[in-house]
Amino acid sequence: QVQLVESGGGLVQAGGSLRLSCTASGRTLANYAMGWFRQAPGKEREFVAAISWSSGITDYADSVKGRFTVSRDNAKNTVYLQMNSLKPDDTAVYYCAADVNVLVVVPPREADEYEYWGQGTQVTVSS
Repeated sequence: QVQLVESGGGLVQAGGSLRLSCTASGRTLANYAMGWFRQAPGKEREFVAAISWSSGITDYADSVKGRFTVSRDNAKNTVYLQMNSLKPDDTAVYYCAADVNVLVVVPPREADEYEYWGQGTQVTVSS
């Protein structure tokens, strides 16, 4: 069993930055791909970013590419999402997720591929 806890969300003005953290307990994340997703009110959950277990492969949604950076510190069992140049359209609840299939090389974009999810952290960007 893996428990994921996100933190770092909040209210920020457009153009500002936030760094989200996702810390795991119950199992090491070192062998697992990790993903970040978000869900805005009235919208479906969407892929934001993902990182392979070795940090060698990262992937980003087109809407955040060049502004967001995903990283991980396996020694701290933590994954990060650095969000810069935030826009009001980035307002959503952000979730981290773990894909515990150790055979995964390329981190998936599909939410169904992730077995464990955090409770989410709210990010609100004001214009």
